Amino acid sequence: MKKFFKRISLILTLQTVIVASLAVLSTYVCIRYDLRADFSLTLVATSIVFPIVFSIGGAYKRREAALKEYAAIKGYLRAIYYASRDWMPAVKQENLEKMEGLIHRFFSNVRTLFTQPKSFLEKGEKEIYKDFSDFSLYIKHELRDEGLSAGECSRTNQFLQKMLISFEALKHIYQYRTPRTLRAFSEFFIKILPIAYGPYFAQIEVSWSPLSYVIPVLLTMVIVSLHNIQDHLENPFDQVGEDDIKFNVEKFVENLKAK
Repeated sequence: MKKFFKRISLILTLQTVIVASLAVLSTYVCIRYDLRADFSLTLVATSIVFPIVFSIGGAYKRREAALKEYAAIKGYLRAIYYASRDWMPAVKQENLEKMEGLIHRFFSNVRTLFTQPKSFLEKGEKEIYKDFSDFSLYIKHELRDEGLSAGECSRTNQFLQKMLISFEALKHIYQYRTPRTLRAFSEFFIKILPIAYGPYFAQIEVSWSPLSYVIPVLLTMVIVSLHNIQDHLENPFDQVGEDDIKFNVEKFVENLKAK
């Protein structure tokens, strides 16, 4: 139950309360001064609902693409670790421990990079590229120089190359979001239309006056909640929304040791 209310609090925010209050105030003024009009709700659908649903779809696809690339990085790193453990003529424990340390540092840097503001990107990606360089040197010295065959070293380098490609894809998902102008367009009408529709809400006034304010409140809750859902999906790395990508660094490294 606690988790349910936490999720509700993410979509019913202070903005919901403010816009709903303004819609109720607008409805009250229109009822008070008998300002009534039968507006079409098509405007709400075309200016708010459609752009938000489009943005939610785009943000969801970005999140799924990020999950795919993140899973690829984890898979390739696990493959390199298994190569260190299972392909070598003679396994050295210190080499395995070094690899575990490299993986832990790499994922810690990835987590730091993607959970920080974009202003941190230039500094953070330098640390990531340094980690990739260390992986490359590990393949050269701890694998090739210690007896791993040339073909298997080449395959391990291919794992590293694919990791680089997946990281670049993740980085671009982090940098580039759904169209900003479309989001600004929907945000503008979210704040304007519930107030502008006061004459419409007044026109459907019922005999028991408190019920006249249910429709503006419900309409506001729906459109603002949709906007908040899209906003949380927009950045799948910020660790705020319920659907964000979780970076379980310690668990991943611990599971590597299990045969």
